[in-house]
Amino acid sequence: MTGLEAHRQNDTVRLFLGGDVMTGRGIDQILPHPGDPTLHEGYVETAEGYVALAEQRNGPIPRAVPFGYIWGDLLDDLERRDCDLRFVNLETAVTTSDTAAPKGINYRMHPANAPVLSAAGIDAVTLANNHTLDWGIAGLVETLDVVEKLGISVVGAGRTGPDAAAPQMLPLPNGGRVLILAYGARDSGIPGHWGAAPAWPGINLLPDRPDAAVADARARLENRRQAGDVTLVSIHWGGNWGYEMDPEHRRLAHRLIEEAGVDIVHGHSSHHPKAIEIHEGKLVLYGAGDLINDYEGISGRETFRSDLVLGYVAEIAASDGRIQSLELLPYRIRRFRLCRAKPEESEWLHAMLQRECGAFGLHVAQNAAGAFQLTPS
Repeated sequence: MTGLEAHRQNDTVRLFLGGDVMTGRGIDQILPHPGDPTLHEGYVETAEGYVALAEQRNGPIPRAVPFGYIWGDLLDDLERRDCDLRFVNLETAVTTSDTAAPKGINYRMHPANAPVLSAAGIDAVTLANNHTLDWGIAGLVETLDVVEKLGISVVGAGRTGPDAAAPQMLPLPNGGRVLILAYGARDSGIPGHWGAAPAWPGINLLPDRPDAAVADARARLENRRQAGDVTLVSIHWGGNWGYEMDPEHRRLAHRLIEEAGVDIVHGHSSHHPKAIEIHEGKLVLYGAGDLINDYEGISGRETFRSDLVLGYVAEIAASDGRIQSLELLPYRIRRFRLCRAKPEESEWLHAMLQRECGAFGLHVAQNAAGAFQLTPS
């Protein structure tokens, strides 16, 4: 792997990958069209409460902000990197549904605020996560309608089982495509009854047996893959906190690469970044971490620094899907906005990344732009 160069290498695809994007609750309240703030949590009764917590921590937050506000410095950073595709996990229902699932924490954003996704140039999202059906089947269907109307591709959930399981095939300027397949694993907190059925809306659940999961991914990708395509499997798996590596997740990631021909495994669910591995030249993100959330004023997990987040810019060889470079963009969330990390915050992230990624033979260095670059040790 080489560092990110000023000019793109020939025959490569540059992707921006983000983790969980939660634009509901407090975030929704500061956007131009806030929805009903009513919550069904024991901790906070109204979404305005999360705005108040953040303001207590870092000062006043403006209201009716432009849609680009929450993305902050990320927008300029991406503009300079000329990515072919921008892909994130949208962990928020986009709906006015009032049918809250009885699960305690329910995320929703008003549909009129959906252009916040377009403001960041998001091309595709996965909805295979444990919040997509927070507001019932009606909330899921409305989410699909609203997001697709923006021209943003959706993967991992659908109006029927075949729709939820189908990969998205997104064209690239070089004539190739990115094939994206998404799953939600039950160990991330997804109820089993949220799974899509042949004629029923829902999520594309990850098969419980690894053999079945690998066979499913291989079957869905191999007949669609063409020369020059890059294949990505996105999985919402595991818990929200902790750096421990689930050995089953690692074995599955390796098998997806070895047996299903997957080029990128995009894992998420943890509220903080986790280890990164390069396996047989292919990229594995075990936990991309949150990118956008309203947790700014919540206490109790300070040791994980969930206020510090990363964006991932991966350059992939179109000829064989091998990773050519990986740049990590460091930010802190302040007043519900992504701000470039301060030196001491970058130092904390650097130490964490070196510790977690070093276990997989990677070295983390900071480049002249203040971002992190991963290379083999």
